[in-house]
Amino acid sequence: MDMVQISPSILSADFGDLKGEISKLEEGNADYIHLDVMDGIYVPNITFGPPVIEKIRNITDIPFDVHLMIDRPERYIEDFVDAGADIITIHEEATIHLHRTIEEIKSHGLKVGVALNPATPLDNIEYILDDIDMVLIMTVNPGFGGQHFIPSMANKIRTMRRIIDDRGLDILIEADGGIKLDNAREIIDCGLDIIVVGSGIFESDDIAERTEMFRAL
Repeated sequence: MDMVQISPSILSADFGDLKGEISKLEEGNADYIHLDVMDGIYVPNITFGPPVIEKIRNITDIPFDVHLMIDRPERYIEDFVDAGADIITIHEEATIHLHRTIEEIKSHGLKVGVALNPATPLDNIEYILDDIDMVLIMTVNPGFGGQHFIPSMANKIRTMRRIIDDRGLDILIEADGGIKLDNAREIIDCGLDIIVVGSGIFESDDIAERTEMFRAL
């Protein structure tokens, strides 16, 4: 496995100085910017949508890892494509026609990920693994930043890694939730390609240095 990539979640950033925060991520060589889109329906929180992402797109070239925690995401795929997404991840639980929504994202030339909540079994995506680029394992229940990693998710990541390797698939595994400096190495070793880190980066006095510290793991 190549070096694990870092996708800082700006959900934990200072939105009063978002340009400055993103500049520090550039200094720290972040691989992606993770954009958590929440609608207050699928998850009990509201964040931002395509207009904000479009504005951010104008200030950085870092690829956008757009995580749609919204009900029926198929209604808005084109809006997020136009806003500047590079990867769009949808929740298996949030759309009735998962395969159709995956194909819609791919038709725009973007990479597509499918996210699974902690209680959602891996079996639910068995039949679409050939069609996606990434699996996002939620290691907390989605909706809020700053939560603690759910220990049982380590085995879920290991199982997903084994399935992908056994089938010879070219799929990235990403984990999101509760990843800090003190547990990141152990979680990465379960078989991850990308880690999403929010408060673990943005609560630091030196965001660039903290991003590099995660890289050094």
